[in-house]
Amino acid sequence: MKIMILRILVLVSFLLGWQLLSPALGLEFFLSTPAEVFSALWGWTVDGTIFYHMGITSLEAGAGFAFGGLAGMLTGLLLGRAKLLSEVLEPFLAAIYSLPKAALAPLFILWFGIGLDMKIILAASIVFFLVFMNTFTGVRQVSREQVAILKLMGANEWHLLTKVVIPSAVVWVFAGLRLSVPYALIGAIVGEIIASNRGLGYLLSHAAGQFDTGGTFAALVAIMVLALILNIGVKQAERRLMPWRRVDEDRELAV
Repeated sequence: MKIMILRILVLVSFLLGWQLLSPALGLEFFLSTPAEVFSALWGWTVDGTIFYHMGITSLEAGAGFAFGGLAGMLTGLLLGRAKLLSEVLEPFLAAIYSLPKAALAPLFILWFGIGLDMKIILAASIVFFLVFMNTFTGVRQVSREQVAILKLMGANEWHLLTKVVIPSAVVWVFAGLRLSVPYALIGAIVGEIIASNRGLGYLLSHAAGQFDTGGTFAALVAIMVLALILNIGVKQAERRLMPWRRVDEDRELAV
């Protein structure tokens, strides 16, 4: 409760300072004011604009997150267990991982057009590598002693995956998923800014093109709200699939 009150005080102080200082310093054109941002958001809410564009971006980011996350987990499990294959592919994967994924957007436009598919694939490509690297690292961190003991007891690869590897790596997997949520949104937003007539990225670029600073900040606020909602969804899934983490959090709150 104390932390929440302090957070509210920080937010209120920030908004109040912004509202007072921006006109006083003559920076309304560049910084707008919270009142103008709220006015733009309220107008978009009343006419349904914000819900339409947020729904499009949610679909793109959510589908990209799901496809990229699933592909990253499966590939991470495969290469984490196949030592020879991972050593062969490691330099190639490292080279692709180091490439800024947003730079792929123009190429994806040539390949997949400017529809929803391009934004979903762009978001998925960004999420894939984040989840893959975490999953791969988690699989390689599994205790070799436990694996050796289960093999001596006659366990096959399926038993090793379900009883040791996946339970041990699940913390790493969810760490990758949490990290990839904003990047999935970035992929969708970048695709919309470059080539789209709908979505929050389009709303952002359109407002900026009209020199509407209040609308630009309003679009940014909508993007932050959507990112927060997606983060909460991943965190709730983590709490359900990893109940021991919920117990640890409850203990920390009790202390």
